Order: sequence, then C-alpha cells, then structure tokens
Amino acid sequence: MKTATMPALRVQPELRRAAEEILRPGETLSAFVEDSLRRNVEFRRTQKDSMRADLVPAMPAKNPVYIIRRMKCCRNWMTSSFVPRKRQVSELQGSLHA
Repeated sequence: MKTATMPALRVQPELRRAAEEILRPGETLSAFVEDSLRRNVEFRRTQKDSMRADLVPAMPAKNPVYIIRRMKCCRNWMTSSFVPRKRQVSELQGSLHA
C-alpha cells in the first residue's frame, strides 16, 4: 500500500524538546508522531461511535414521550426555563390522551 505524507507540523521549541526527551531508545520523532496520530484517530472513532450509540438508540420514531424520558430535563419554549423530565412526560401523556 502506498504511503501518504502529513502536513508539516509547527510547534513551540519547548514542545519539541519535551517530545524528544520522552522518546524510547531507537524511536524517532516521526514514529512517535505517527503513533500518536494513530492512537488519536482510533480514540476519536471510538468516541464518535459511542456518542452515536447513545444519541440514536433504537427508539420509536416521533415518540415525544420516549425522547423526553431519555433526557434529564427539558426547556419550556415559552418561558425558556427548564422543566423536570417527570413533569414534562406527565404533561405530554396528558395531552396525548386528551
């Protein structure tokens, strides 16, 4: 597989010195940066997948009661104040059954 180059990275001299001080024997600064990049990419992918799983559970479409139950509190659009979740759910259930 062909390799690609990354853009040049400009850092403060102190950061470069700090990175060079912690290199393992035989490790190059380029290898250190590549390893850091790989780990960060994997971390962010995992983080993104985790957030997606939390935000988009298998919930019934357009079910306001279910959506609000997943939230801790809701903003009242008329007063811009926060309303406790239980109160909001009971109000919604009342309006759905009316």
